[in-house]
Amino acid sequence: MRFVIVGAGRVGLRTARVLAEEGHEATVVDSDPAQLERLWSERLEIVDVIEGDGSREEDLLEAGVAEADALGALTGDLTTNFVACMVAKAHDCRTVMRADDDYYQEIYRKYATEVDEVVYPERLGAIGAKNALVGGSTRAIADIAQHLQLVEFTVTESSPMRGYSLSELELPGGAQLLAFGKEGEAVDLPREDDSLERGDRLVALADFDVLGDVRRIVVGTI
Repeated sequence: MRFVIVGAGRVGLRTARVLAEEGHEATVVDSDPAQLERLWSERLEIVDVIEGDGSREEDLLEAGVAEADALGALTGDLTTNFVACMVAKAHDCRTVMRADDDYYQEIYRKYATEVDEVVYPERLGAIGAKNALVGGSTRAIADIAQHLQLVEFTVTESSPMRGYSLSELELPGGAQLLAFGKEGEAVDLPREDDSLERGDRLVALADFDVLGDVRRIVVGTI
């Protein structure tokens, strides 16, 4: 597959490198001379880097947006990201736009329905830090919305539900069980007769307000 990445900063360049390492074609567009000079001096062999303004259609066409499968607008400038996505959409590209402020989530859901997906790199970094701080029994997977989080919980020895079946599991309102996996096995759709034992994992979608309650029910006090 072919991708155009707008923005040669930390997020954009790493994304392009991962895509290229997986065998895809990735072209990065950036207009910062200092950034470009640094990247060219590194002699990137698997990622094409070209000078251009991600908010200009001519520069995106030079980067290959007309032939690309998707465009990632990953600069720190929201206006550039938005315009790049609108141009790419006109060329039948899938579009992913970076935003760094929760405030814009509702704005762009309302006014930028053409954008396929909005990503929040700072939020993803915070999720990783939180996982490290909380420890292995609770692992945030993703923020679905400003108040919803997808979380994986691991049953511990002190779990009040250890030994019970999923049919007996009662999560608080605002939480829903999505997947279940026995220890050492992949998670799958939950079945009512599955029993909860130490090391088993549950994936739940929960409102932030009830995450603590879900954790006490599934993980227990540790």
